[in-house]
Amino acid sequence: MRLDLLQVDFLAPLFLVGAWTGYALYADGGRRQTLMARMRDYRLAWMRQMMVRDNRIVDTQITSLLVQNISFFASSAILLIGGLVAILGAREQAMAIIADIPLAAATPAGLWEIKVLLLALIFVYAFFKFTWSLRQFNYVAILIGATPPPEEAGSQSMTWHIERTASVASRAADHFNKAMRAYYFGLAALSWFVHPWLLVAATLWVLVVNWRREFRSHSYMLLGEAGEPVDGPQGRPDQQESP
Repeated sequence: MRLDLLQVDFLAPLFLVGAWTGYALYADGGRRQTLMARMRDYRLAWMRQMMVRDNRIVDTQITSLLVQNISFFASSAILLIGGLVAILGAREQAMAIIADIPLAAATPAGLWEIKVLLLALIFVYAFFKFTWSLRQFNYVAILIGATPPPEEAGSQSMTWHIERTASVASRAADHFNKAMRAYYFGLAALSWFVHPWLLVAATLWVLVVNWRREFRSHSYMLLGEAGEPVDGPQGRPDQQESP
């Protein structure tokens, strides 16, 4: 059965949502060897190094840098949401601009508003993820300040505190990663304004980009696999002899 353009226009966003949800379940579920999983080991190593430092200014500076980066993206999400709301009030002008793009598909007024609302919803989701990540990194800063003195290193209470701090930092980073993923799929959703088949192609492209960065990127290879010692084999992975 051949689908007409209007049917594809309604099915394309379902493909986007399904692909996004499926990838999130695949990448975040279980204990897969991902870039994020490997970084959890490095956060735990960071907290262990922080434990033995008398002066923990460097740790608070790292946390402050992470908070600044997240604040930038959260502010950007608010600006994008405001711009999309403004587009709803200037529908005719915006539709005229899109209509001038070669191969752009004609869109009914009601469907146009659905497209804008979908994009706004994606960035609202990203904003909430960014702000929750921001709050959790603030908690990390407090936990760093509450770390016992180095003399208590090796005690059970210190071990629990270090693991707890690393876990909160990892959860904050996970929410930041999900918010960035929303940005990627939001950019794919932007192509829906031009043509529904372009949305399908952009969604597939975003899936490939996300998968490669989390599972096959050069950074992933350099950092090693989750569970390996952080100070494991010396030298770059691409310079080691193959077995």
